[in-house]
Amino acid sequence: MDPLQNLYPNGGTKGVRSMQIRPRINRWTQSRRDLIFGTSISQSLVQPHFVVAGEQINQPIDGMPGIHRQSVDVLLETISNDISIGLNAHMLFAVIESDHKDAMATIASDSQMHGIQAVRKLRERFGDQIVLFTDVCLCTATDHGHCGLILDEHINNDQSVQRLVEIALANAEAGVDYVSVSDMMDGRVSAIRDAFESRGFHSTGVLSYAVKYASSFYGPFRDAASSAPTFGDRRSHQMDIRSGYSEAIFEAKSDESEGADVIMVKPGLPYLDVLRQVADSVNRPVAVYNVSGEYTMVMKANQENDQCGTMVREILHAFKRAGADIIVSYHARDAIGQQWIE
Repeated sequence: MDPLQNLYPNGGTKGVRSMQIRPRINRWTQSRRDLIFGTSISQSLVQPHFVVAGEQINQPIDGMPGIHRQSVDVLLETISNDISIGLNAHMLFAVIESDHKDAMATIASDSQMHGIQAVRKLRERFGDQIVLFTDVCLCTATDHGHCGLILDEHINNDQSVQRLVEIALANAEAGVDYVSVSDMMDGRVSAIRDAFESRGFHSTGVLSYAVKYASSFYGPFRDAASSAPTFGDRRSHQMDIRSGYSEAIFEAKSDESEGADVIMVKPGLPYLDVLRQVADSVNRPVAVYNVSGEYTMVMKANQENDQCGTMVREILHAFKRAGADIIVSYHARDAIGQQWIE
């Protein structure tokens, strides 16, 4: 077998445009290398942010103590402070007002949308000092709140993938390090990778939410991001909570073969066993999302800062022990800033 077959699965000239897998993406900058290959838990942490339109907005989120919706100007200062304590990896979620949503999630790929403007301004100010992830999905920008386009009362997978590609390209053009595809549509990783190759985005990575369950732990996030579906649920595309290891491994390996640079397991705490199985089965780095419901449980259970820190430290060590290279957590800022972890 040709050893380059996985790199050039479509055959043809073995040139740059047809390359599907680029291991160098994860080594492209010092910040990426520190995040993925660093030996401490603190280096592996990613802080999520909710970005809104406007100026001087710093709105606390009900149900998620310590987390805010922020306009781009406030976000810039927040991340500047984060960098000063050694927190260099950040994941952005654009929050869209209801009057800007439509059936096609049109605003999500608009270069003037505040989420994309945030990427551009953060890159201009901080360069490669930070690692930026942006959420690529349709749920926050569709008027129905689903992760794909609706046709005949069902999500149309292939049309949804076309929109996801357009959104991913808009974020790549703004300068993001990784697009984080959270939609769970089939084939979207290979479609995005092909689009990146054809447009010359050879250093832009794809983090795939490959193993994402239809979980009850997402409630606070959906309120924060205004992304709850207006009808039905997401069980037709997110994974069944009853499914076994074989399906999780199949999903992870499928996205890895399509060119995903990072494989995500979500949620974290209820699926530590799955995280271990996936980490042992793929060659790409593995991320875990310590989701909003998990965060809220800890924050509401602990009124004392020391008690909270002890619990968070235990949770983060559990993720590392289960095989996570990257940990996305709303606790990241406090874990580093208050020295809950090393």
